[in-house]
Amino acid sequence: MNKTLKANISMLLAAMIWGAAFVTQRMGMDSMGPFYFNGLRALLGAAVLILVALITDKTGLMKSIEEENASIHAQCGTTSKGEQRKTLFKGGIACGLVLFLSSNSQQIGLVYIDASKSGFLTALYIVLVPLIGIALRKPIHSNHLIAAALGVFGLYFLCINGSFNLQLGDLISIIGAFFWAVHILVTDHFAPKLNPIKLTAVQFFICGTLSIIAAPISGENLTLTMIADAKFVLLYTGIVSTAIAFSLQAFAQRYANATAASIILSTEALFATISGFLFLGEVFTRREFIGAIFMLAAVIIAQITFKDFINLFKKGKKHDADC
Repeated sequence: MNKTLKANISMLLAAMIWGAAFVTQRMGMDSMGPFYFNGLRALLGAAVLILVALITDKTGLMKSIEEENASIHAQCGTTSKGEQRKTLFKGGIACGLVLFLSSNSQQIGLVYIDASKSGFLTALYIVLVPLIGIALRKPIHSNHLIAAALGVFGLYFLCINGSFNLQLGDLISIIGAFFWAVHILVTDHFAPKLNPIKLTAVQFFICGTLSIIAAPISGENLTLTMIADAKFVLLYTGIVSTAIAFSLQAFAQRYANATAASIILSTEALFATISGFLFLGEVFTRREFIGAIFMLAAVIIAQITFKDFINLFKKGKKHDADC
């Protein structure tokens, strides 16, 4: 299995986890405010990943990735342990700061709007990533732009039923989408150079610490009873949705184009709908089915450039002639 395929599968798994977690994130705020909820889940995720990083260092499970990193650092002239550690903290702080802004914007938006609408607005990063990439003079393939447009159509059919009126929660969620786009691009910059587990651990420690600091400033309260009431939601979102899913993202973005990554990751909205159908008995409507087709088309188109498609067609013609 090549690295690109592994990366795509990793991103799909992350999207599946996040899709299933959307409802639990909403449930978490039945017990506490958004900053405390995000802070606790992030610090829990960081603690789990620090433990995993220690185990993998001792057992050598990440040896191949560490060797790749050493090669990249050699090309960049940052071969000393101190310089590599500096890169890790720089990447972790940058990703953690942006994650603090994006995750809390999403969580605050969920106070005002339902999970499906939040999923649609959050996933607008699939349009913002290529636009910001163009502004940063990053190479963008035409098939990525087409896939992003198809993805937006699919998300609209999946998530929005009835009228669409912008309110405060919508605006906050759109701001969150911008920061999610920045997070994908920052991860795209640092992930190829760093151990994905260590990068994710540092970014969640930063995100969690900032969230805990912001919580009392915003007027939130926290008691042991609140934590006890949300313990299962915190465990799921902290370990599965945070530690595992974001590590999968960091691993995948070592090998994936940022725009293609954003399109695959946006399928979390599709998986949220499927989860509701499978586990909550929700009806999968014709409108949602159309949205699912658009989303799947977007993911496929994002992986195949027009040049690849033409080459496949040419090979097919040549094969027919040989027969």
